[in-house]
Amino acid sequence: MVLEAPRHLLLREFARPRIDEDDALLKVEACGLCGTDHEEFSGHLFGGFAFIPGHESVGVIEEIGDRASHRWGLAVGDRVAVEVFQSCRRCAPCTAGNYRHCIEHGLSDTYGYIPVEREPGLWGGYAQYQYLAPDSKLLGVPDSVDPVTATLFNPLGAGIRWAATLPGTADGDVVAILGPGIRGLCSLVAAKEAGAAFVLVTGSGPRDHARLETARRFGADLVVDVGEEDPVRALVRAAGREADVVVDVTAKAPDALNQAVRLARTGGTVVVAGTRGGDGMSGFNSDALVYKEVHLLGALGVQVPSYEAALALLASRRVPFADIDRGVVGFDGLADLLEDLAGGSPNTSLHSVVVPG
Repeated sequence: MVLEAPRHLLLREFARPRIDEDDALLKVEACGLCGTDHEEFSGHLFGGFAFIPGHESVGVIEEIGDRASHRWGLAVGDRVAVEVFQSCRRCAPCTAGNYRHCIEHGLSDTYGYIPVEREPGLWGGYAQYQYLAPDSKLLGVPDSVDPVTATLFNPLGAGIRWAATLPGTADGDVVAILGPGIRGLCSLVAAKEAGAAFVLVTGSGPRDHARLETARRFGADLVVDVGEEDPVRALVRAAGREADVVVDVTAKAPDALNQAVRLARTGGTVVVAGTRGGDGMSGFNSDALVYKEVHLLGALGVQVPSYEAALALLASRRVPFADIDRGVVGFDGLADLLEDLAGGSPNTSLHSVVVPG
């Protein structure tokens, strides 16, 4: 499925790529969707070129070169999850473990956002097959995790990095999660796994009510609709104090960062992972950031260790991720699903997945 222009998602056929010694071909079984997908579809993130979207791919190795097999430790028939970022493995960021900032690849070379004009064209998960370039980073998926559930490797890995690893969440911490979507839910789970004693999850409006109830079922100690109640007062009343860690995974919510700083205790940490679409943050009160000496951290993407931890958690089945509200579509239902997601339809599922074909 090629996004040729905003809201123009068309079915096209491509030649099967030739696989050499250093690359591989993935038979895509499932691909998760996130906010980036519908922002690409609606044109908010359209790059001006035709491409195959999809960056949360899970599938089976269909063909693999000998050197690639040795490098990745994989063989034909192995199920893998595909990291969205590529790594040259040579530049300073890559050798330091910060491959998301790879000088050769970086953001301009991420799976699901590469022009189809670049051979062999199959660079995204909205396809029956996806080409795996030599600089790909692949993760083995445990046999006990089905492909659709396994697509959670991406949002759950994000939750682990954003709500646990990056802020250093510790036993007894109070944590606030802004945004009750799939990444907010995964951040809640990660904070609890890290030992948080109290977790608040916020949402806004009727669309989020069902999601806030899901957060409650997944262990949230308090859920708040910020349109109906001041989350700071609610948190202090319920937990006895402000948050040690605040994770903002909202999208296009200009007031969220102000709210995050208000929720943080003096000396606390705010992790900003949700993007604002380049619109900035109008009315941001930087004085509160100064007076409270809040640590403000931006978070871009995930890292392999967090993905590995996510897949291990999925395999453990300690958390009922298989039971969440999930919408699964084929190619024929993909455009309508993306239209609903882009329009903020209240009927969209918490977790959306496309199964090619």
